[in-house]
Amino acid sequence: QIQLKESGGGLVQSGASQTLTCSVSGRTYGNHAMGWFRQGPGVALEFIAAITGTGSSASYAGSVRGRFSISRDNSKNTMYLKMNNLKPEDTGVYYCAMDWGNYGETTRPQRAEYDYWGQGTQVTVSS
Repeated sequence: QIQLKESGGGLVQSGASQTLTCSVSGRTYGNHAMGWFRQGPGVALEFIAAITGTGSSASYAGSVRGRFSISRDNSKNTMYLKMNNLKPEDTGVYYCAMDWGNYGETTRPQRAEYDYWGQGTQVTVSS
């Protein structure tokens, strides 16, 4: 049984930085692509970023490109999302997810491709 758990959320001011952590337990996850998604107030779940199993390649939503950075440490079964210059529109619940079937060097933004999800962590950015 694979479990994902997010941490690092909280209340921050506009312009601040924050780092989210996703810890994976249950099985080695070194070869599976992973991603971050976000659900803001009253909006649908949206793709934020994804990273390949080796960490060699990443992709980002246009709304966060240049401000957010995804990374992973396979030796620690952990993935990170470094968020810089946060804006009020970045407010939402952030979920990490594992694209179990994706062993390759590409990432996928579609939520339906992700098989395992964490419970989410709330990020609130005040103006």
